Amino acid sequence: MKKFREDFLWGGAISANQTEGAWNLDGKGVSVPDMCTNGSHEAPKRITTSFEPGTLYPSHEAVGFYHHYKKDIALMAEMGFKTLRLSIAWTRIFPTGMEAEPNEKGLDFYDKVFDECIKYGIEPLVTISHYEMPYALVEKCNGWEGRECIDYFVNYCKVIFERYKNKVKYWLTFNEINSGTARVGSLLSLGTVKGYNGPISEIPDNLQARFQALHHQFIASAKVIKIAHDSYPHFKMGNMIVFITMYPFTCNPDDIISTQQKMQIQNWFCSDVQVRGEYPSYMDRFFEENNINIKMEAGDEEVLKKGTVDFYTFSYYMTNCVSVDKNLPTSSGNIVGGIKNPYLEASDWGWQIDPKGLRYTLNEIYGRYQIPVMVVENGLGAYDEIDEDGMIQDYYRIDYLRTHIKEMYEAVQDGVDLMGYTPWGCIDLVSATSGEMAKRYGFIYVEKYDDGTGSLARRKKESFFWYKRVIASNGEKLN
Repeated sequence: MKKFREDFLWGGAISANQTEGAWNLDGKGVSVPDMCTNGSHEAPKRITTSFEPGTLYPSHEAVGFYHHYKKDIALMAEMGFKTLRLSIAWTRIFPTGMEAEPNEKGLDFYDKVFDECIKYGIEPLVTISHYEMPYALVEKCNGWEGRECIDYFVNYCKVIFERYKNKVKYWLTFNEINSGTARVGSLLSLGTVKGYNGPISEIPDNLQARFQALHHQFIASAKVIKIAHDSYPHFKMGNMIVFITMYPFTCNPDDIISTQQKMQIQNWFCSDVQVRGEYPSYMDRFFEENNINIKMEAGDEEVLKKGTVDFYTFSYYMTNCVSVDKNLPTSSGNIVGGIKNPYLEASDWGWQIDPKGLRYTLNEIYGRYQIPVMVVENGLGAYDEIDEDGMIQDYYRIDYLRTHIKEMYEAVQDGVDLMGYTPWGCIDLVSATSGEMAKRYGFIYVEKYDDGTGSLARRKKESFFWYKRVIASNGEKLN
């Protein structure tokens, strides 16, 4: 029987804007997340065009990783992490994205973070842009809708590639790049919200701007991958997809076709471009029916063909159903929701829990592309409470992760080349979708709360000790 490979990359995942804080220290500029208020499951977070007095902006302090990174990485090493997926804040390196020279204090910070990882034998897996666009680029060119962002991004990547060439091997260009195919994703991933002030759930939609911005990200990604392959052949370059697995609600052929179309647009489109190096034919009809005209410059098609990824990574939290019946009950989810599946239970936030869907998804991805695959986000956002003994008995999280790891093992038996697993929010962090702390994912509890208070003290949850045993056994001991 096949097992997880001996060099399997067990670890965890975080992002800069959800953990670091120190939003305006040591030369850091303002990013899109810095302009986002807190929210909740009931009240969506807002993006503001200026800072409102008395309003909480949770990324400003986040969970203080900027000042606690040594302690946090030591805790991750205690669990036995083989890798840590983290991101670089673009605005720490280029505060507005447009500077001629990088900010040395920002570069030095990540030198120290990577050195700390390497000290413990933890391989950094770096997301170059994790919903972290400089807000100055939103004001100047409406985010990625402006083609000039390509050159700014390429310049940023050249600097960090050269600086960290001996410390970082694995790189992901854009986090959940396909979130830009959804309306709300235009804020998170594309920054196409110039002048908008209000709830992220009410962001005005402009399909032309959205898909043109995605094209510019495709070109930027391909260009920096080509640079990496030419100048740093030891680098491994990956994409990152938010995979929203969808099932037809019934065997009605209309449900089947509708599911196929949604899967193509939301899940396959971006990775088809990044893995295969060209726009898929099924997008022609979508663009025509929605009056979308992608403006390509001479050489764009060649750039895409020469800048394909070496491995495929994705986030997986839940699945949804699809139906042409608009009267069916719905469920929420990561970026998008769907029709509620009567066979599944749901999290506190209404995300349907589907471990077997992970096995199905891994098989679909690997069968399509035949390149190594990695699950770089997966986890349960839940309310955690400290008991009278000072412990967090998060057995619900252990059960969620256990069942998903079991299905990853089944996918390996199925023949999937699975290279690693980094559960999301290995330390509690600010929720990207709702801007709250109460939705906790971590193995490590952070005393930080939705009103902005908290000592930032760290506590090991029960899942901390469980995951340590999982890693030590290379996934064999799951109880």
